[in-house]
Amino acid sequence: MHVSFLAHNLGLSRPFDIAKYAASWDEIKGPQSSPKIRVTETTFGGVQAQVFESTAADQETRLKRGVVYFHGGGWTLGSGKMQTYYFQCWSMAEELDAVVISIEYRLAPEARFPDQYNEAVQASKHILTAKVLSRYSIDPKRVAVSGDSAGANLAAAVAQQMALDNSAPIKFRVQALLYPTLQALDFNTPSYQQNGHIPILHRPLMARFWLEYLNGDPRLVTSLLANNHTAPTPSQEIAVAKAKTNWTKLLPVAFQKNYKPVVPLHGDPMLLEKLPGLLDVRAAPLLAETKVLRSVPPAYIMTCEHDVLRDDGLMYATRLEEAGVDVTIDHYEDGFHGCLSFAFGPFRFSVGFRSFRNYTRWLKENL
Repeated sequence: MHVSFLAHNLGLSRPFDIAKYAASWDEIKGPQSSPKIRVTETTFGGVQAQVFESTAADQETRLKRGVVYFHGGGWTLGSGKMQTYYFQCWSMAEELDAVVISIEYRLAPEARFPDQYNEAVQASKHILTAKVLSRYSIDPKRVAVSGDSAGANLAAAVAQQMALDNSAPIKFRVQALLYPTLQALDFNTPSYQQNGHIPILHRPLMARFWLEYLNGDPRLVTSLLANNHTAPTPSQEIAVAKAKTNWTKLLPVAFQKNYKPVVPLHGDPMLLEKLPGLLDVRAAPLLAETKVLRSVPPAYIMTCEHDVLRDDGLMYATRLEEAGVDVTIDHYEDGFHGCLSFAFGPFRFSVGFRSFRNYTRWLKENL
């Protein structure tokens, strides 16, 4: 990341170009099937995807579980073809005897909000049709939406939209969100303050990802980190939104620790005019109205102690529970952002194996 930003500052490339190039080295070249898992590439509603199908029930008439998955990467990096995501979806299909559909939504800067969101909804609507589910022998009553990090942001937003969509008779049964990013109004929650310099997701980098997604000026990072976009005397709209990110009320006391809210002395109300997406529920699902949250499916939310996004997931869990939604919080004291991916690839950690095992167990028991 540092090299990528240095090259940009020298005028040699765009901010994330080198990081994207490095990530491409890790991609699987072409679908690779096995006797147990059939992998194909296709499109759903014009959106590219990889489909991982368990072949265990091919000779039977029973229907299988389905999981629509959105990979992470700050809406800017990553691909379902990267080894970690590829083998994660492969393993999910095998463990769950399921069909896992990994959505290959477009990335910034070629696509900006709401493009990624629109593609996620478009693909999901196309998948949640009797024709498509029948083609893959997926049980229409057992389809989940899931994702990690920015992909979990898309999964949460899609779960809200599909729950409200009266034109879609088939709904997601559950949602499973892995260390989701759900708001950009407060970059000084206790987890942001505690883990600001903890790998692999540093606090300034998360602000940079949000600006990339919302098509903002990268020079606004410092202002976002100071919470300057939330003025001391906010408008009614901002005040309502801030109440939905008020961690002093939404976070369990054990996670608040001794941290204090960061309120700017002056603030810059113009920031919200430059970045209207900060208040858009499609970008920030934590800001959804309670009546919307009441309609979403039961949720599994994974959080990690050493992760700037820990509190986003915990606050969303509280809001969902207050709305009457069944929520399972799976918190890892030794976890860090992206830890589940470390069950795959060349570098592996025990927390990666444990988190993947518990995640798939929950899906197996609830889907």
